[in-house]
Amino acid sequence: MSAALQLYEQLTEAPDDKTRARLIAEAFDVLEARFPQINDLAIQGHVRESELRLQQGVEQVRGELRESELRLQKEIEQIRAELKLDIAQLRAELKLDIAQLRAEVERTKTDLLKWIVPLMFAQVAAIAALVKLL
Repeated sequence: MSAALQLYEQLTEAPDDKTRARLIAEAFDVLEARFPQINDLAIQGHVRESELRLQQGVEQVRGELRESELRLQKEIEQIRAELKLDIAQLRAELKLDIAQLRAEVERTKTDLLKWIVPLMFAQVAAIAALVKLL
């Protein structure tokens, strides 16, 4: 049975007006307990205000993201520039090392020729002396 029918039956069975008034007051009390207070309800103005606050918050976060993105792009460009400088420096050092190695190879080649040519003549002379002795 619904609450409205129950209230109707109680009112029709009530012996006097004082009991009926008490039943009506209890029914209102049940209704008040069942539904939220008017002050607690969000009205359209409150909803719009909350929506505007949320939009402002979203725009603020977007702005912060843009700032972070720009800052990160600047940092990336700085790192790229530093890497380019480091690579250029390493290339220069590598070219210098290669040049030094080539010079060292040339010196070694010259030193070998200084020793090999006289040794070859000494071998030829030794072989000629052995051939003469035989």
